[in-house]
Amino acid sequence: MPVNGSTQQSPTDQPGDAVAEIGVIGGSGFYAFLDDAREISVETPFGPPSEHPVVGTVGGRRVAFIPRHGRDHRFPPHLVNYRANLWALRMLGVRQVLGPCAVGSMLPELGPGSLAIPDQIIDRTWGRQHTVYDVVGPVAHVSLADPYCPRGRAVAIAAATARGWTPRDVATLLIINGPRFSTRAESRWHASTGAHLVGMTGMPEASIARELALCYTSLAVVTDLDAGFETGEGVTMAEVLETFAASIERLKSVVAAIIAELPGDDCGCRHSLDGIALPFDLP
Repeated sequence: MPVNGSTQQSPTDQPGDAVAEIGVIGGSGFYAFLDDAREISVETPFGPPSEHPVVGTVGGRRVAFIPRHGRDHRFPPHLVNYRANLWALRMLGVRQVLGPCAVGSMLPELGPGSLAIPDQIIDRTWGRQHTVYDVVGPVAHVSLADPYCPRGRAVAIAAATARGWTPRDVATLLIINGPRFSTRAESRWHASTGAHLVGMTGMPEASIARELALCYTSLAVVTDLDAGFETGEGVTMAEVLETFAASIERLKSVVAAIIAELPGDDCGCRHSLDGIALPFDLP
């Protein structure tokens, strides 16, 4: 059974430095994003996060960053320790999480370099650790009807639009297991479900965030048209990495603006566990 975790501070760490209000889970390009950055050693009941969180300042606000796939991109999507990543952020005081990610598009008009702020998600993954509440005890049924934080989405849409990167603000993100890309038939099937985007990391990241009563907002950067909607030889990893790299500075600018503008007061997401008996305490 999980128990409350604790941070382990190196001799150079001061207690106040191990505190953040906003978390970012994204690519390693965000390491240079933080001022006064310091790595904080963290232990969680679910094992180690992808990397120890790095805590620093963005626009005067304390932010914790974890590279989703590890510093050297060594964890494929199905092996990312989503539970440990989000638990570690909560341990540090984070209550709002931004999750920038790369996605494929199933809408020809939403091409590479476009931005979407999803409002819905479809989970087609399997074999992942999907819940923090996988113990015998009170069963915690948590609502995920609206998987993303409405306030976070509103701030993200406004911040991106103000910087000339108007996002698609109604978008369903379908998550496949990966690490392979979809076949053309799978891609057309995914579109038939009503999905507009396809990714590999959005679940269980979104659902675990909700289980931990965290506000969670996804920023989806389109890197390619999915296999059923392009006329070439299909999606390649090189294409995805090249397009995302070309968008990273623009994305960091938008994320910085979102961090500055996120409200610091209470939100409904943080009451997702109200009235639910939990099998253990949260950090």
